[in-house]
Amino acid sequence: MEFQLTENQLMIADTVQKFAEEKIRPVMMEFDESQEFPLEIFKALGSLGLMGMLVPEEFGGSGLGYYEYVTAISELARVDGSIGLSMAAHNSLCTGHILQFGNAEQKALYLPKLATAEWIGAWGLTEPNTGSDAGNMLTTAKKDGDDWIINGAKNFITHGKVGQVAVVIVRTGEKGDSHGMTTFIIEKGTPGFTNGKKENKLGCRASDTSELIFDNVRVSDRQRVGEIGDGFIQAMKVLDGGRISIAALALGIAKGALDASIKYAQERQQFGKPIGEFQGIGFKLANMKMELEAAELLTFRAADLKNRGEKVTKESAMAKLYASEVAVRIANEAVQIFGGYGFLKDFPVEKFYRDVKLCTIGEGTSEIQKLVIARSILK
Repeated sequence: MEFQLTENQLMIADTVQKFAEEKIRPVMMEFDESQEFPLEIFKALGSLGLMGMLVPEEFGGSGLGYYEYVTAISELARVDGSIGLSMAAHNSLCTGHILQFGNAEQKALYLPKLATAEWIGAWGLTEPNTGSDAGNMLTTAKKDGDDWIINGAKNFITHGKVGQVAVVIVRTGEKGDSHGMTTFIIEKGTPGFTNGKKENKLGCRASDTSELIFDNVRVSDRQRVGEIGDGFIQAMKVLDGGRISIAALALGIAKGALDASIKYAQERQQFGKPIGEFQGIGFKLANMKMELEAAELLTFRAADLKNRGEKVTKESAMAKLYASEVAVRIANEAVQIFGGYGFLKDFPVEKFYRDVKLCTIGEGTSEIQKLVIARSILK
């Protein structure tokens, strides 16, 4: 793989940096405090082509690859993890699932709306009692003539409240059967399909996280994605790509925290000199930079494999695991470098510290990533 940024990456990085500084940074703490989903920002991201980065141009997308995608997410998250998270979930999960497994009719109907942010998309796998244990999900779909009747609930769903469409994986067979789940596309406004509680979160607060409720929701078999029983297998493949996006999110938050730490270490004076000249601070910054670049290499290695259409299960898990754990350490060190000011909302690192923890949990916890990696190497 190439280690030099491509022309597309450089252009996207510059575009996103300018957008984030002009449109996101001035208002991000307002949205963080209110937990309001900044819809207009996402409409603007849609106009820039960032809400359908991987979608082919024939469906209204940008037709780009994972190098550009990782670059865009990380540059957004460098300023605000909430925006990076929502952009990643929209692209990788809802849109990505339809792109990978939808039929021609479904792609033509949904991808143009999602790629332009006319519609915001949600993706539902997790349930209240079956987080990592998706095989024992309780939400079910029962066949009724040419339709399906869906009952149950999903939680921790990004865009569960604000999304216009959701791709959901539900049980159509026996519990614990990896071929007992099926995927459906469900539009907002379908009778019985509502959002439940909006979660009050530690970080990434401007990214909407809500429950999805299904009360005798009737959907046509035309809304089924792929074959009956393929839902779980599809979801695992979608998560392979999604974990690269979470690694990119972690990289961006870590970069933002490191940027702020370097600037502060050069400006903050103690005992007559900048604190960056003290070995205790200098060594912290050195470790932060080293681990960040190592995480970036793992992430772009996974992106390279994804671009080439190769299996990426182990590599995406490694990138997500390492990048997220490194980013947590970097954010923690950033708060320490800022000292008492790192504990105040007047300074940027407390938000990075709150936002970054999600990266070790979302789309599979660090412990699940270790299981995925171990199983890959012990075959």
